[in-house]
Amino acid sequence: MATSTASHEGDQGVLVAPGVVARESLFERLSAAERDGGVTLLSAPAGSGKTILLRSWLEHAGLRERAAWVSVERNEHDAQRFWLSLIDELRATVGAEAFVERLAPAPDFEGTAVVERLLSELQSLEEPAVLVIDDLEELASPDALAQLEVLLARRPSLLRVVLATRHDPQLGLHRLRLDGLLTEIRASDLRFTLEETRELLADSGVALPEESIIVLHARTEGWAAGLRLAALSLAGHPEPERFVTEFSGSERTVADYLLAEVLERHPDDVRRLLLRTSILERVNGALADILTGASGSEGILHGLERANAFVVALDAERSWFRYHSLFADLLRLELRRTESNVVRELHQAAAGWYAQHEYPVEAIRHAQAAEDWRNAARMLADHTRGLYLRGQGATAHALLAAFPAGELADPELTLLCSNEPIRLGMVEEAAAYVASAEANASAVPADRRHPFQVNLAAARLALARTRGDVASVLGDLESLRGLLETQVPSDAALLNDAKAAMLMNLGIAELWSSRSEEAEAHLEQGLELARRIGAPYVEVACLAHLSMVSAILHSFALGRQRAVEAIAIAEAHGWASEATFGVAPATLAGIEVGQGRFEEAEHWLERAEQVLRPDVEPAAELLLHLLRGALLSAKGRDEEAIDAFRASERRQTLLVAPHALRVATRGFLAQALVRVGDTASARATLAEIAEEDRDWGESRVAFASLDLAEGDAEAAVKVLAPVLDGSAPALTTSPVQAFLVDALAREALGDLDAAEASIERALERAEPDGIILPFVTTPVHELLERHPRHRTAHAALLSDILDVLAGSSLPAPAGQRPELREELSESELRVLRFLPSNLSAPEIGRELYLSLSTIKTHMRHIYAKLGVHRRTEAVDRARELGLLAPSARRR
Repeated sequence: MATSTASHEGDQGVLVAPGVVARESLFERLSAAERDGGVTLLSAPAGSGKTILLRSWLEHAGLRERAAWVSVERNEHDAQRFWLSLIDELRATVGAEAFVERLAPAPDFEGTAVVERLLSELQSLEEPAVLVIDDLEELASPDALAQLEVLLARRPSLLRVVLATRHDPQLGLHRLRLDGLLTEIRASDLRFTLEETRELLADSGVALPEESIIVLHARTEGWAAGLRLAALSLAGHPEPERFVTEFSGSERTVADYLLAEVLERHPDDVRRLLLRTSILERVNGALADILTGASGSEGILHGLERANAFVVALDAERSWFRYHSLFADLLRLELRRTESNVVRELHQAAAGWYAQHEYPVEAIRHAQAAEDWRNAARMLADHTRGLYLRGQGATAHALLAAFPAGELADPELTLLCSNEPIRLGMVEEAAAYVASAEANASAVPADRRHPFQVNLAAARLALARTRGDVASVLGDLESLRGLLETQVPSDAALLNDAKAAMLMNLGIAELWSSRSEEAEAHLEQGLELARRIGAPYVEVACLAHLSMVSAILHSFALGRQRAVEAIAIAEAHGWASEATFGVAPATLAGIEVGQGRFEEAEHWLERAEQVLRPDVEPAAELLLHLLRGALLSAKGRDEEAIDAFRASERRQTLLVAPHALRVATRGFLAQALVRVGDTASARATLAEIAEEDRDWGESRVAFASLDLAEGDAEAAVKVLAPVLDGSAPALTTSPVQAFLVDALAREALGDLDAAEASIERALERAEPDGIILPFVTTPVHELLERHPRHRTAHAALLSDILDVLAGSSLPAPAGQRPELREELSESELRVLRFLPSNLSAPEIGRELYLSLSTIKTHMRHIYAKLGVHRRTEAVDRARELGLLAPSARRR
């Protein structure tokens, strides 16, 4: 509210910006609300002085360094951008190394999870902090408003929140009002008193007779913007008293009148800058120089900001500025009135500057405003994928929607139209856009052909992933690899996003099409590229699907590690409900089922079921039914398991190509039918297996189970042989189950030694991954009970299996257990592994060729390190620590 450059010292000794009136009564109300820990609402029309009041209060109260200021962007529909800005400002206020973590953008933003995380982090506040949200009326996202309401209701005691808005927001503030926790400052409160009007005019260097001051105050009714504009016009006015007399009319009339007065009294260079930069949402010195064709704009902007002349700094460095929205609207009207012929040219210049300085969204908007549709289309085509991968999908979609319908015939724009349908699982609509773009590819200029082909291939892969139709693109794999490896130098940065997305989608499609090794290679490449270019969305998607690949190709331990990492990163970014990442909790559910922790499996399976939607991820949703059936089988509920397996088979019909888990689904279904005694249905189910799938371990185990149920043990032994010698392909648990069914067949044939050997081989095969599920779903309980404990090399695992069969729960997996006080030696670990057995200390000594004294010494050390006093306690504690769990770290 100032035009002078002299400093004004407030009553409390705090330096106040020139021309800003220290409004003590309002300062006290704001400070009282801050002390009481409530929420403050400033609701008043534009120009009422809300922003200046809050800034001067923060200075006056010494709170500026502890205040996070968030200015909502105009007509803000993007909830994610609002929360990104809010969290960035909080981080800047409390320090980058403090408790508030940076939030990265995501294509599918989960605001509720982000607010929950933020609330948790803010509980760690050690000093009071103030969060100011200015221009709240511009927040047009219902989701963001609902999430903000949660933040207000559950804010920590040390966070004070101030809301500044032109009109009351759509928030449930009545609860705070009823609880006495809402301080409200409205238009009537913000009106300047006569005394404050005198102070404002004096600080602005305006000398008026008392009667003129009274008239001006009455005419403006204390409206801050009107008084401020009047003061700017009165400074140095030749006839100030006449000006006051003629100062009248509605708010809009007053604003229009004063705009003319302000512009006429500014020097030409300032007037030119204000008018020509009014087309911008924000302005800095360099951009203003371009639009005005002059230099020195930064100094002018700083001067206007210091003078509170409707110019507000947007950052701490005071490099970016915006105009008060009312002032900007009027400036644009005046620009169109006086220089309408340059408006398009200004937008084109702004588009060029923003593009050159890597602000693609602003560049595209100004190109569209200039009706430069070709340039706008090219920029949008170059950056859409990056926007989606960094969480600005809503912005990309809005930019696309701003094109006239006739421009969407451009093949590059047509291809972009497929992004939202792909994301939403609207496969047919997306496929139509892709097909149309491909059919008109010849219309793409030669210099645009390479990025277009890359984006086209990426879109085809995204569709293929959703439909399981990877074969159509794998046929051209060499050409796709060529596109990935061949880059025009100027395209390199823009192609990285497309490369990352392509590698991700290709790997996922290969995973669900039984090409696990190829999938692993491409997902690893996508992961490395995503980390290098800073695309966490791709990073998490690759990690999530690598967890499944790792569990299949390598070990449950590596699969668990990658799944846990993927989930941790997804949760940190608020992506917990993103369908693409749902395979990570599904992988954990599969591992927990396989390792006999059925309660944990239920937890992860329910979590996966909440996010994996069949319309978006039908391939992964097929996996959920398979896992549900396996879990039900483990619990002895085979009739329900059969329904789950059949539902999994039905999901296959949504996919163009056979799913990687189709064989497992059919095999598990047949085995469940055998367990309930429906051998006829089991035989019919197996008869439908394609010839190329009959050699898989899952199929052979199912055929052997049926043979055994029908009394043909010899046939069972014969069909299992390729699984037992490792020549038949199989998933992780099937070889274990093959040895168990073989043991039953050998027992039926009267060869008890061979049966015992097969049990031991099953334990040996199960030990590295701690596999328990096949021992539960195969009727080998009696064989396990008879298996000699003193001769098995897997006593701990056998004990755990028998515990699960008896209804006990196994401990939590590694990574979720308490740490060991002190490491056990190798000798102590050898003794520890015998403690779950029924062997006495002397018998353990004989097994290990150690003296009784040595065994007792080791046991005392084990008890001390585990912090227990008895053998049973030592076994339980060791299981908690993972030393005896099926997935234990063998040290």
